[in-house]
Amino acid sequence: MSKIILSKSFINNSVKVALNEDLYPSGDITSNLIKKSSIKTFKIIANQNGIIGGIEFAKSTFKVFDKKIQFHIKKKDGSKIKNGQIVAIIKGDSKNILICERVALNFLSHISGIASYTNKFVKLTKGKNKICCTRKTIPNLRVIQKYAVKLGGGTNHRFNLSDEFLIKDNHVASSDLKLLVQMAIKNKKGKKITVEVDNLKQLKLILGLKFNTILFDNMNTKSLKECVKLAKKYYETEASGNITLKNIKSVSRTGVDRISVGSITHSAPSMDFKLEI
Repeated sequence: MSKIILSKSFINNSVKVALNEDLYPSGDITSNLIKKSSIKTFKIIANQNGIIGGIEFAKSTFKVFDKKIQFHIKKKDGSKIKNGQIVAIIKGDSKNILICERVALNFLSHISGIASYTNKFVKLTKGKNKICCTRKTIPNLRVIQKYAVKLGGGTNHRFNLSDEFLIKDNHVASSDLKLLVQMAIKNKKGKKITVEVDNLKQLKLILGLKFNTILFDNMNTKSLKECVKLAKKYYETEASGNITLKNIKSVSRTGVDRISVGSITHSAPSMDFKLEI
């Protein structure tokens, strides 16, 4: 699997794109009404409990725009935070801080939201299963979103289409399940092979072939438990399809090794932060 590396240059470049989106073409026309700015101290405060993520993005937002702004981190990425806690203290030109406010908070809110939502699934399974993200990410934000999943205690699934073979239902509908698996084995060249099945009949058709993971898609818990029992001595097992906070416990009890949850990236609610003087 591709490694997610959030280098300083990556963070700075992401911030520059975001600032440009917010400031093009005429800058902050509202903050520009302030003729005489002054040095003031601001606080970023959490408005709810959760897991923080994106603090370096927030810091970079202010520093890229104005190197003189001081940004003191009070809570590091991956830390648990409570409603009302201060996560950072910022001191500098008040006008410039106001210009950067929303971009910085957007990074914090989105990354912390994914981390916090992922952590809810992780807690409910009590470490019995790996909670995995998918490729259901916002285009161009995949690195950041998968980083957030890791902060919440989740596991990154494949990063892109080159990472591993993942034979899904539409591949099968376009060809033949057993033939596709055999071809993947022949051409794997060190790549992991995951095969998706929808029912017991498909599982029995490929049982014993040498691949890595069997992915059970949209199965009810009774069928999933039966399939896991048959497959676990041959493969790593995984479940996916409409996994929610309401049904995650019942899926976990089937004994499946991994549970893929698309919503932790595509539907995680943002976490609420505020900037106050």
